[in-house]
Amino acid sequence: MQPSDVEELTELLVRNREFLRQWDPLRDDDFFSVGKQTELARVALEACENGGMVPLVILNPGGSIAGRLNINGIVHGAFQSASLGYWVSEHETGAGLATTAVGEAAEYATTQLGLHRLQAETLTHNVRSQKVLANNGFSRYGFAPQYLKIAGQWQDHILFQRILEPKP
Repeated sequence: MQPSDVEELTELLVRNREFLRQWDPLRDDDFFSVGKQTELARVALEACENGGMVPLVILNPGGSIAGRLNINGIVHGAFQSASLGYWVSEHETGAGLATTAVGEAAEYATTQLGLHRLQAETLTHNVRSQKVLANNGFSRYGFAPQYLKIAGQWQDHILFQRILEPKP
């Protein structure tokens, strides 16, 4: 993600506000403004510079932004792990973009970040995201009751992980 992506990302968020509502925390109107997205991008890019996360955009075959993927909470040392979060616009859902992006993020986490493990969590009813993770070698390892406050309610999540193996 680059600062120059903010306007396109903001437009995509505005167009997908209703679609994303079921998967996101409650968002006020300010969240969908260029100003707020500029601030969030600045914070994410600063965290990237400090090694705490990698903010990425998901592109469709035409080169337009179709969603976001973050490698969050990067921890080195004995843990060498991070968490993935991602979304794809309603219009691009089902086109394989999330599957490709998660696969590329896992490769990046292995080769560029030197991580051993990635984790991701999905709402129990988010079957599409669960398939994305399964298609990328993630396995279910747990269940977290009332894990995150999504759409205004504390909701249960399924926990997934992938042990990253460097290619010989």
